Amino acid sequence: MSDPRARGQRSNGGQATRSRVDPARLAAFDVLKTVRVDQAYTNLVLPAVLRHHGLTGRDAAFVTELASGTIRRRGTYDAILAACADRPLSKIEAKVLDALRLGTHQLLAMRVPSHAAISTTVDLVRAKVSSGAGGFTNAVLRRVSEQELAEWIGRVAPDPRVAPVRFASIAYSHPQWVVEELRNAVGWHELHDLLAADNEAPKVTLVARPGRATRDELPGTPTTLSPYGVVLAAGDPGSIPAVAEGRAGVQDEGSQLVAMALAAAPLTGRDERWLDLCAGPGGKSALLAALAGRRGAGLVAGERQPHRARLVQRNLEGADGVIGIVAADGTRPPWRPGTFDRVLVDAPCTGLGALRRRPEARWRRKPDDMLQLVLLQRQLLTSALDLVRPGGVVVYATCSPVLAETEGVVTSVLSAHPEVRLEDASLLLPGVPNCAGPIPGTVQLWPHRHGTDAMFVAALRRAEA
Repeated sequence: MSDPRARGQRSNGGQATRSRVDPARLAAFDVLKTVRVDQAYTNLVLPAVLRHHGLTGRDAAFVTELASGTIRRRGTYDAILAACADRPLSKIEAKVLDALRLGTHQLLAMRVPSHAAISTTVDLVRAKVSSGAGGFTNAVLRRVSEQELAEWIGRVAPDPRVAPVRFASIAYSHPQWVVEELRNAVGWHELHDLLAADNEAPKVTLVARPGRATRDELPGTPTTLSPYGVVLAAGDPGSIPAVAEGRAGVQDEGSQLVAMALAAAPLTGRDERWLDLCAGPGGKSALLAALAGRRGAGLVAGERQPHRARLVQRNLEGADGVIGIVAADGTRPPWRPGTFDRVLVDAPCTGLGALRRRPEARWRRKPDDMLQLVLLQRQLLTSALDLVRPGGVVVYATCSPVLAETEGVVTSVLSAHPEVRLEDASLLLPGVPNCAGPIPGTVQLWPHRHGTDAMFVAALRRAEA
């Protein structure tokens, strides 16, 4: 994206520098600092920062690409900066390093003239840190500007034939352990396509909630896999009447397919009570409630964290087909066994299937997180199977393709519950091509194949008594 205010003025420090700091760069800098210091999510921080700085239109789009793109490509940029700086990155003040990353992204991945990228970043550092730090920033970014991104990768990354994981880690800006987990899930032949897709900014997808809105009233291009979605070309989703009124919402097409899979599972007998066991923040619950309401069924939304339960309540406000919203721990549910006909377990996970939308997640997650999450996922799935009636269906979903969280969890729970059988989830989503999961009958969506988050879906049915 080109800079709407590219300029080449150079500053001499002091108040003059502060008055000439570019508002868009300052906003992006504030996003990086908030994400780093407060462990915040980029997509949640951006709207507040843009409002604070009064940025809209092209300026807002520039800030969004600058901040999100910098966080996505941090691993690549750090390897390049390490080759250009006269000291280890660990010895560079965090604020200066944030600014160097922003400058590097402009130089190597955006249509910003080199003089503008360097001078505006130097102005920013002089205003926010010191004049000396500004001189250091100028020297480093001038070295960065000497080569294109592909040339830098060829210089700082190892030979892919000798160290393929390390090469992919630097070239595509993913931690090595994440590269290894994704390679195990997708295979070498598609790994680079997947990693490249993770670095593409996702388009905004909307969902029309059946019975409350139609896809025709939403601006955008109809999604190919979900009959309820559109891809928004540009603009603020909140300005769309159906979204502002809660009749439609922002939701990845993969998440729409998860809700559709639960609703599509055939049942014999009663079909009155549905449960979303891990409902926060409520996007899938809103679609499920709409689908349930059209059949005369009702949805219960459960969420352990009270503040997320309030988000669910906001998402379900005005919706038909809602029985109740309960702040409850899904591993110790307050409902009797066999209460529900359909249960969704959209389990907490590493989120490595949504790195397009949550660019900071790749840098926050650690390999040690996996064990605790897998144990929780097993508990939640076991709890769901207890809550569903005989003959009822449970859909287990994760926004992660990691085998421990998909194949490992489902296989472990099935082995402990001989009364449960795995159904063919691909039959519930017949319009989705090339989606075979790691276990026959499961579904795995991919950003590079389907343009969705990497959602995993398994359908399990409790045997009739």
